[in-house]
Amino acid sequence: MTNVREELFERFLRYAAVTSQSDAKAGKVPSTEGQRKLAELLADECRELGLADVQVSEFAVMTARLPSNLPVGAKAPKVGWCAHLDTVDAGLSPDIHPQVIRGYAGGDICLNAEKDLWLRTAEHPEVERYIGDDLLVSDGTSVLGADNKSAVANIMTALSIVIREGRPHGDIYVAFVPDEEIGLLGAKKLDISRFPVDFAYTIDSCELGEIVWQTFNAGGARLDIRGVTAHPMSAKGVLVNPILVAHDFIDMLDRSETPECTEGTEGFIWVNGITGGPAKCSVSLKIRDHNLAGYRAKKARIMAAAEMLREKHPRAGIELTMSDTYGNIADAIGPENRACIDLLHRAFEAEGVTPREIAMRGGTDGSYISTRGIPSPNYFTGAHNFHSSCEFMPFSSWEKSLAVTLRLIALTAAGD
Repeated sequence: MTNVREELFERFLRYAAVTSQSDAKAGKVPSTEGQRKLAELLADECRELGLADVQVSEFAVMTARLPSNLPVGAKAPKVGWCAHLDTVDAGLSPDIHPQVIRGYAGGDICLNAEKDLWLRTAEHPEVERYIGDDLLVSDGTSVLGADNKSAVANIMTALSIVIREGRPHGDIYVAFVPDEEIGLLGAKKLDISRFPVDFAYTIDSCELGEIVWQTFNAGGARLDIRGVTAHPMSAKGVLVNPILVAHDFIDMLDRSETPECTEGTEGFIWVNGITGGPAKCSVSLKIRDHNLAGYRAKKARIMAAAEMLREKHPRAGIELTMSDTYGNIADAIGPENRACIDLLHRAFEAEGVTPREIAMRGGTDGSYISTRGIPSPNYFTGAHNFHSSCEFMPFSSWEKSLAVTLRLIALTAAGD
C-alpha cells in the first residue's frame, strides 16, 4: 500500500478498535462510553499534532482548531469538518474486526469461513467494479464502521499531512460528535462558539463522487393511547381496547406514502413501532420530506388523524407528541452562501472525480448544523452498503475522498 493508504488504514484500525456503537435506549449523550473513549483518543492525537483549543465536552463532543499559517492580512474563510464517533446498531456485534482483501480478483468474498459468512456478488454486484483494488471489509459479524470512522481517519490524516508538509491553510476547525445514528444527538450538543466557521463539511456519504446538499426534513411522532380495561364477562359498552384504537389511527394514514412506496425526493410517514397491551398502546412514527411545506403538511395530517381518533373514541385517553429532528441542508443554502458547494465541485474537478449530486433519503450531522447558520454539505467516504455486514471500502475511493479534503483546504487557503 502507498504511504497515504497505510496512514488511513492504520488510523482506521486504531479507531475501529474502540467499540462505539450508539444506544437509542440510553437516554443520555453520549449514549455509550466507548464514544467518549474515542473522543479522548482523538483529543490526544490533536494535541500531539499541535492543534489549539482541544476540548472534549461533557457530552463527548471533541472540538479543536488548527490556526492559520497564512501571512498576516491574508483572507481565507474559516472552514470546519465534522464526523461522528458512533457506529450504527444494525442488530449485529458492536465489535468491529476489519480485514483487507488485497488485489481483489472478483467473485464472492468469504468474510468469515468459520461462520460461513459471505459478501455475494449476486446480492452486491457493485463490488466487482473494484477488481484489482484493495478492499476493506468486515468479518461478517458486524458493520465495517466506515460509517463514519473512515471519515474520522480521513480528517485526521489530512490534518497530519497539512501540518508535517507545511501546506498553506486558513483556520480549520474540527468537530467529532457522538450519537449521529440515533437522531444527530451529538451535533445538537455542539457548542457553536467552538465551531465558528463560515461553512463546514461532513464526510458521511457513500460511493465515489457523491455530493449531498439536499436531505430530508425529519421529525418523529408518538401516539400514546390509554384504554379502559374490563373483564370479558362485563366488557360490552365498557372495554376500550387501545390496540384497536391504534389500528384505527394507522388505518387513517396513506399506505401509498410509506418508505416502501416512495423514492427520490418523495416523503413518507413511517409507522416504525407499536407496543401495547390491554391498558395502553403506543405508536411511533417517522416523518420525512425534502420539501418543507410537504413536511409540515404531513405533521398536520397526523395531528388531524389524532383529533379524529379522539372524536371516534371519546373514552380513550389519546396524547400525541411530535418533535423535529433535523432540516434539509438545501433550506440553508442560497446564492449568498453557495461557495461551499461550488468549492466541492472545483475540488472534484481538480482531483478527477465525477460529481454525482444526490438528494439523500436521510440526514447527516450537517443537516442539523446547517440549521444553526453554518451551511454544511456532505461528500463521499468511498464506502458501499452502510449499515450492513456487507459494508466495504475500496481503498482507491477512500484515497480520493482524502484528496478532496486536502484540495478543499488548498482552495480555501488561496481565498478561492
